[in-house]
Amino acid sequence: MTKTTVNTPVKLTTAQEEFAQALYKTYVNVGALNEDDWKERVLDDATACRVQARVMELKNQPVGGYKVSLTSEETQKMFASTSPLYGAQVADRFLKSPAHVELKKLNEPLVEVELAFRAKEDLAATDTLEDLFNKTTVAGAVEVPDARFSDWFPSLSKYMVMSDCAVGGLVVYGKEFDTNKAFKTPAALANVNCELYHDNKKLLDGKSSEVLGNPLNSLKWLVEKLAEQGKTFTANTVVSSGTFLLPPTLSAGKWQATFDNNLGTVTVDVAAK
Repeated sequence: MTKTTVNTPVKLTTAQEEFAQALYKTYVNVGALNEDDWKERVLDDATACRVQARVMELKNQPVGGYKVSLTSEETQKMFASTSPLYGAQVADRFLKSPAHVELKKLNEPLVEVELAFRAKEDLAATDTLEDLFNKTTVAGAVEVPDARFSDWFPSLSKYMVMSDCAVGGLVVYGKEFDTNKAFKTPAALANVNCELYHDNKKLLDGKSSEVLGNPLNSLKWLVEKLAEQGKTFTANTVVSSGTFLLPPTLSAGKWQATFDNNLGTVTVDVAAK
């Protein structure tokens, strides 16, 4: 679980609290909000972070980890951002491959391929890439982003994305390896390739260098950002570090992401509504 230096309830205006409650109810009941009804309530990063924190309070479950979004220049332009952003994820949204997923429990899900890192000990803002390389495990992963809004990709505003826990859905991860045993150097993590298949038909290729040049850079960004907010990336916390490719829509059937560097295959079986 994530440590914080201050453990006080999140304070929002009445309008912002209504938005946080709507996000939470839509998360629980699986529905979709209209962005136009809510976008004027969150107009800056700080407010979006507070709304996200309130949504996580309402979930009242352990934080299992995070997802980092907007880790390429292309996706940052889509959402009018100049930096990545992150969202917290409750522990039961991290699933071990092979996983079974039901579309009826999701709104408008997509499919991303990523590397997932797990901290073997607490991570610090002062950690170098070499330190992170030695303090983590790594696994191939399939992330299923999903928003609490209709027609959200790629038109949803950055502040709505941040408020909605970075449109977190699910993260399915494969076999975990000590990062410093799976790769010779931190730089080698920039050269991971993945092929994405749906019902045994190859759809896309992706490469880890799309993630801020190296997914370890994404982890470092997150650890530093959390530290700015008085939080620590603690032992056993997981991060889905950023997508290798632009995501297609999740549909029923068998999805497989096959990674090189001996990271193996991640499998997600998706049931129709």
